[in-house]
Amino acid sequence: MFASASAFAGPTGEPEPELRAMLAKAIAAADSFDDRYTAEVWLMDMSGRLKRYIKNDAERLEFLRILHREAAQARIPPELALAVIETESRFDRYAISVAGAQGYMQIMPFWLREIAGPDENLFHTRTNLRMGCTILRFYLDRERGNLVNALARYNGSLGQPQYPDHVIKVLNKRWYRG
Repeated sequence: MFASASAFAGPTGEPEPELRAMLAKAIAAADSFDDRYTAEVWLMDMSGRLKRYIKNDAERLEFLRILHREAAQARIPPELALAVIETESRFDRYAISVAGAQGYMQIMPFWLREIAGPDENLFHTRTNLRMGCTILRFYLDRERGNLVNALARYNGSLGQPQYPDHVIKVLNKRWYRG
């Protein structure tokens, strides 16, 4: 799917040389993909979709590479993680909720005390994505794959369909590749 490739296109319709170099670097460093072609297609497609939130090409590709790795490690679809992030923080790395949740995936600080070390920081991309994806996997397992209930648990709103419905709507509208 290269429908979003035009977001990067110069007058010739080809990606600009600087972006092509950044993409090649991101692909080479992406170790969570089955092969180079899959990495290239996914990174290019998701980069186009994410450009509205993360303008800088290098930052966006690095974010996607880290996100894909952490989602793969937690065994969740990276597109689901993207939908959660869009819903939770709109890709604001430094977001803080009224309840005190922090970062991209809006992780509560008590998780740092529970499962991370004192040197960890929820505004650090890898830490936030690793914890968020792991927590989401935990709730998916706990709910035996029931996505609606897992998302509600993630948000602390079990029994209320608004949050899961919104994440699923965002997933289907912007991130699902089917």
